[in-house]
Amino acid sequence: MPIRIALGMLLAALACAADLSFNLAGLSLMPEPWNKEANFAKLERYARQAAGRGAQVVITPEGFLEGYVGNEKHTPGLTRERYLPVGEAIDGPLMSRIRELARELKIYLAVGFAERDREKMYNSVAIFSPEGALASRYSKSHTADDEPFNTKGTEFPVVSTPFGRWGTLICFDRQLPETMRILAVKGAQFVLVPSWGGYGEMNDIMMRVRAYENSVWLAFVHPKRCLIIDPRGNIVASNSGEHDQIVTARIDPATAGRKGLIDRRRPELYGEILGKAK
Repeated sequence: MPIRIALGMLLAALACAADLSFNLAGLSLMPEPWNKEANFAKLERYARQAAGRGAQVVITPEGFLEGYVGNEKHTPGLTRERYLPVGEAIDGPLMSRIRELARELKIYLAVGFAERDREKMYNSVAIFSPEGALASRYSKSHTADDEPFNTKGTEFPVVSTPFGRWGTLICFDRQLPETMRILAVKGAQFVLVPSWGGYGEMNDIMMRVRAYENSVWLAFVHPKRCLIIDPRGNIVASNSGEHDQIVTARIDPATAGRKGLIDRRRPELYGEILGKAK
């Protein structure tokens, strides 16, 4: 084989290997409170549609599996005795079916759910890989003191995938700038933000700023609002109306972190930020 042709093939292979881009689908869907079977059926239906449209990564809103019933404002009269039974272990029967769905469709599937670990509950997001493996698990670390029976998470994992480095936040987490900054400092290129609470103009601005100030791709997925935002703060895709729908976009994590504000930081000056507000 001539050297010129061999070199061209090598360069082409390297270019393909460096391609981190993927097709993302945010499932802006309203689940049914307490009905995990019905919500799984809806997830399966829409995930199949999304995969059929070429999606390689599919994300649900916060607490989708059980209908986000762990918030006392959303569920008046909520009790621990009622809440615990709706919790699902990470290897529970429905999560195992979600794992198999990801494997069958050959997609990354991120699902919000009330996670039960023995007698503790968490507001979590699990991401299953196209091989059916658990790629990431994150538990919500900040709340508005409205999830009385959930244990708050304490870690901000960033995981490596064939589509770049990913981090996850859940709803209220996004309102604290430190959370996404931690993920960015740890090398996240794409941040998933499954949510349930407030949305609207202020939230749209906040999400655009979070993406811009950290130079990351961001997907905000809510039952009535979905935003996919690039590292420059541009909304590249969003929902149309508040009905159930799939929002899709092409994501290129390789464009994250390029000459972003995060590179202009002077961390040695920021010790005061660790103290309590006066």
